[in-house]
Amino acid sequence: MKTPSEAIYVMQILVSAFLAILFLQSGIDKVVDRRGNLDWLKGHFAKSPLAGMVPLMVLAITILEIAAGALSAIGCALIIFSRDTTLAFYGAAVAAMSILALFFGQRMAKDYAGAAVLVPYFFVTLIGIYLLAR
Repeated sequence: MKTPSEAIYVMQILVSAFLAILFLQSGIDKVVDRRGNLDWLKGHFAKSPLAGMVPLMVLAITILEIAAGALSAIGCALIIFSRDTTLAFYGAAVAAMSILALFFGQRMAKDYAGAAVLVPYFFVTLIGIYLLAR
């Protein structure tokens, strides 16, 4: 790798692959173990203003995560084969919205440590949006 444009190309592939793995795994887990996730989250949000909205929130975050992961995965392949970053960019944008939704939920549940864990993922996603917009 001898040029900045080659480095950016590799970084675009890697950030798209990272987001694809992160969000597909999380979204698929919410589909496969829906009952377990619902039960845990009902307890997690029991004392928050969002307590009655857990099933709707799980559905929304599942859709966001699967969309972010699928767009990132397909986008990663498109970057490799055609250097087109469009779908990967949209995947990163949806990933950022997903992380913001998770961050909001953690803050509302007063799980400040859980919210803090999301910050590095958000930074990686923001860097990905920047790299993929090029």
